[in-house]
Amino acid sequence: MARALLSVSDKNGLVPFAQGLAELGYELVSTGGTLKVLAEAGLAPIAIDEVTGFPEMLDGRVKTLHPRVHGGLLARRDLPEHMAKLAEFDITPIDLVVVNLYPFKATIQKEGVSEAEAIENIDIGGPSMLRSAAKNFASVLAVTDPADYDIVLEKLRHDEIDGAFRKSLAAKVFRQTAAYDALIANYLTEETFPAQLTPTFELFEELRYGENPFQKAAAYKTALPELYSVLSANILHGKQLSYNNIRDADAALRIIAEFSEPTVVTVKHMNPAGIGQGPDIETAWDKAFAADPVSIFGGIVALNREVDLDTAMKLKAIFLEIIIAPSFTDEAYAALAKKKNLRLLTLPFTTDVPQSYELTSVFGGVVVQDRDLVNEELADFEVVTEVKPTQAQLETMVFAQKAVKHVKSNAIVVARHGQTLGVGAGQPNRIDSVTYAIKNAKKITDDLSDAVLASDAFFPFSDSVEYAAEHGIKAVVQPGGSIRDQESIDKANELGIAMVLSGNRHFRH
Repeated sequence: MARALLSVSDKNGLVPFAQGLAELGYELVSTGGTLKVLAEAGLAPIAIDEVTGFPEMLDGRVKTLHPRVHGGLLARRDLPEHMAKLAEFDITPIDLVVVNLYPFKATIQKEGVSEAEAIENIDIGGPSMLRSAAKNFASVLAVTDPADYDIVLEKLRHDEIDGAFRKSLAAKVFRQTAAYDALIANYLTEETFPAQLTPTFELFEELRYGENPFQKAAAYKTALPELYSVLSANILHGKQLSYNNIRDADAALRIIAEFSEPTVVTVKHMNPAGIGQGPDIETAWDKAFAADPVSIFGGIVALNREVDLDTAMKLKAIFLEIIIAPSFTDEAYAALAKKKNLRLLTLPFTTDVPQSYELTSVFGGVVVQDRDLVNEELADFEVVTEVKPTQAQLETMVFAQKAVKHVKSNAIVVARHGQTLGVGAGQPNRIDSVTYAIKNAKKITDDLSDAVLASDAFFPFSDSVEYAAEHGIKAVVQPGGSIRDQESIDKANELGIAMVLSGNRHFRH
């Protein structure tokens, strides 16, 4: 008679599965709460302490850690010496293990959970049994996912359990136990950069393709999901998100989290095309759209206030991929949902984005850093020129600094009155970024005298300052830090420009 050992925290689907095993002639062995559930369902499971000869002890911490369990799991059926050893010690082989683990993840997500409670939800016996079974997958079926119960039964009934299926279940076990241990390690780790970095992610969904149609792709979310994430958003309408949609939407959420005032951000290829602020969300949209009405075609829009009907009708008039907002009025949703392929997403907006590591893959590894959550205020600025910036210019500098940190380096932003006018992104040299930003700003207005220019990093030469002045810019904010800072400061003094040093570089590659 075949033997199955069942010990699960998640009881969903347990009884029908156990009944199916019993009908196939399996002898059932079980523990604790699982034993009780099976007995109440009319089955006749054998208690684990009858197998081991020892009672469950230490408040359930020790019940399956015993040679009669692990010998029965690990013995190779193809080695006579293994089977002889089982016979010598009267150990019955175990052919199937059904185990899922203590809910450590759910426990640490509870508000106010104590470390002691978290530790008591670290499963030891479960992973041990699963790993023993999975190691011996040639002889033992290791079942850890309730979603697999039906297919396991079906294959058992039709004698279709082959080596490939056994191996696939074993692989799932090791993935799950690795992720489980990683979650525990991360919970307990206090070092900033430990010797082993153990992030773990869960499949969000397979994607149609990656950046290009010939690239396979999938999206994974963190094991402990972040609410302020495109992967946690409520997708109200529209087709599946693409790889590029997800990355662009993530960029939009990062940018708009900088602003508490009514703000709209438009994004294309992970760069802000336009950012607008106003007394209401419709005005903010008008300014964001006017900042670059060309680049937004086929782009992403994030709004940090509820979308009303008037704003929705303006959004509806152009081709967009995604609109993200805290909410939509019923009338706004009805209007926008008429566009079949437009994705409408909601999530709880916040300016308090939690700090966490950013991982970027490189050949052979990853590089890791904190997020750039530096929040610059007027008090942080150092005026270094003879001409002093006006209060309006200083306030625009704060706005522009929040924008420039999200533009691919080399990054330049020209802005005024809560609106970006021109963005220069990703150029190999800074003067080209300055040129592009001012060129784009000039499409909106010929008069840049009330605009400011923000740079994500220092000016290596004075040419950027000179070019800005030639085109009407009267105020510049940059981090400083170059050995040639004084050249730029002298040029600003020569040309009557106010220059402010922020002290913070904002490279974004």
